[in-house]
Amino acid sequence: MKSPLSLALALLLTAAAPAAAQQAARSTAPVGAPADTARHRTITGVVRDGQTKQPVPGVTVLIKGTRQGTSTAADGRYALRVANASAATLVFSSVGYVTQEVRIGSARVVNMNLTMDVKELSEVVVAKGIRRAPGVVIRGATTYPAKRAKGNQGNADQAVGDYDALSSGTSTPSPLATMPARDEAGAGDTYAQMQENKFFEVKKDALSTFALDVDNASYSNVRRFLNEGQLPPRDAVRVEELLNYFRYDYPAPPAASPDPVRISTELAACPWNPAHQLARVGVQARRIETAKLPPANLVFLVDVSGSMMSPDRLPLVQAGLKLLTKQLRPQDRVALVVYAGAAGLVLPPTPGSQPQVILDAIDRLQAGGSTAGGAGLRLAYSTAKQYFNKDANNRVILASDGDFNVGESSDAALEQLIVDQRESGVFLTVLGCGRGNLRDARMEALADKGNGNYAYLDNLDEAGRVLVAQFGGTLFTVAQDVKLQVEFNPARVAHYRLVGYENRLLAAEDFNNDRKDAGELGAGHTVTALYEIVPVGAAQPLVDQLKYQPEKAAPASLQSFLTNDVLTVKLRYKEPQGSTSKLLAQPLVGAAGSIEKASVDFRFAAAVAQFGMLLRQSEQRGTATWAATERLADGARGADADGYRAEFVRLVRLAEGLSGSPAVGKR
Repeated sequence: MKSPLSLALALLLTAAAPAAAQQAARSTAPVGAPADTARHRTITGVVRDGQTKQPVPGVTVLIKGTRQGTSTAADGRYALRVANASAATLVFSSVGYVTQEVRIGSARVVNMNLTMDVKELSEVVVAKGIRRAPGVVIRGATTYPAKRAKGNQGNADQAVGDYDALSSGTSTPSPLATMPARDEAGAGDTYAQMQENKFFEVKKDALSTFALDVDNASYSNVRRFLNEGQLPPRDAVRVEELLNYFRYDYPAPPAASPDPVRISTELAACPWNPAHQLARVGVQARRIETAKLPPANLVFLVDVSGSMMSPDRLPLVQAGLKLLTKQLRPQDRVALVVYAGAAGLVLPPTPGSQPQVILDAIDRLQAGGSTAGGAGLRLAYSTAKQYFNKDANNRVILASDGDFNVGESSDAALEQLIVDQRESGVFLTVLGCGRGNLRDARMEALADKGNGNYAYLDNLDEAGRVLVAQFGGTLFTVAQDVKLQVEFNPARVAHYRLVGYENRLLAAEDFNNDRKDAGELGAGHTVTALYEIVPVGAAQPLVDQLKYQPEKAAPASLQSFLTNDVLTVKLRYKEPQGSTSKLLAQPLVGAAGSIEKASVDFRFAAAVAQFGMLLRQSEQRGTATWAATERLADGARGADADGYRAEFVRLVRLAEGLSGSPAVGKR
């Protein structure tokens, strides 16, 4: 009779077995698999428990001396295509069992009975009081990595991988790597559909309300597409995230001010429609030197499932987290949680004074398995709460492509999980990576629901920017649930539209509702919002004046006031652990000057917005062209100490060159 420990292990392994491997192993001749040749042969078989004779799922089957292999399905079956099979040896390994080898010879069916490893099983269950999770592979452990084609109901060859790609940075062609969908930079990525903001009539809708958003994942993702020679899908372009990728020289909160944020405004002619005006609302969060930041209680939550195997995923995440680790102070603490088929604690909370311990734990991670994102999130939040410090920055840093397929995998279930956890005071930072199955919409939603921010890592420089150069802004919140409400003056403004922020809009009554979730601001963050305005008396009004409803003149006592104010910006925020909001307000007064006389930051922001509208093929892009966008941006680079504005000008040129080429996805 099987022991309770072995039964528990079998259940865990069953949960970890991916759907792709299950279907792949059901037949001895997988549909679509290449025919056997003199050099290649498809080997099939069933792996069973030697004592109970029950099938064992999740067993790693490798060709000895290589990193090519697969894993058994829930019924214990596997199928593996082997080169030079007559001389090859298969290695069967699984947590809790003795690793065994068998030479293939002339066989086409290789079955295996595994013997329970009592010593290893004991270590799995009780080592440091933590169960090592199936599918979570750490270099130096007794198990081998198994690449699994996550969520792909394909044949056995689709569950086969070349693991040398992790260390070499290159990938040997395999059926998974050569699937047609992989030929395009973003094939398989998913984005939330957005309807561009329309114009509103001030007399009917004088209030515009939205939650602040400091995410900038869209910009680095757009950059990835352009650098790979393709225009991005329309819905991958979120104009507000393009705007907020850059830093602007806005007035900072006075040192003596109790408020951690400050509002600034500016008005000028609209570059893509000279008959309109462009209003800029800027918010600057207080800058705090890294040495003066509160202690950090961080939990790295890393997806180590099979889909994270390529060099632009787990290896990139590891490199980024190593950069962050080197910035830690002695008072900071870091824990490392990983998840694949299940979740496991690889490193308990460790002080920043032991960086090598943290670096070694990060370095040992290796990808393989399905993806139980919900289980990982639960364990990460639980770990953060165990060491919660009300005076510290308590945060989970999730790194993943977002392709969860075990446990909670629907957007609604994952979002509810995050909502339930955010009341604990633990914030969430989401780092997206990879291409081909990037779940962008899911990653952004998790960050929004988790009182956090979302960045996309397209290269190591971006990882350094997010985790090192902007350490405070990314990881330390100075204001939460930040909302803006703009009231337009009908004496100056006939119509308006908010440029971007389509998925951050709120109802007018939400502004005063402190229970309504909104955005977070980190130390030193800047936020920019642009409104395209149709002034009263414009040469080309959006709507003609009504014939049967004559306007009523305002009382004389209000004429001067109404004439000077264009709009008033109101902002509400809460302290990081507060529950009651505070109100700030700032009017925008004066006339609109020419775009040429606007500030450098205003002109650059206008160029970025115009770039986004061109990429989205916006109906509101007016007279905008790539050449005009390049000129406007190039003349507004300013000091550009980090070179990001110069890079933007280069991206505009790339987009112009690609604009006549077919784009990825629906446009």
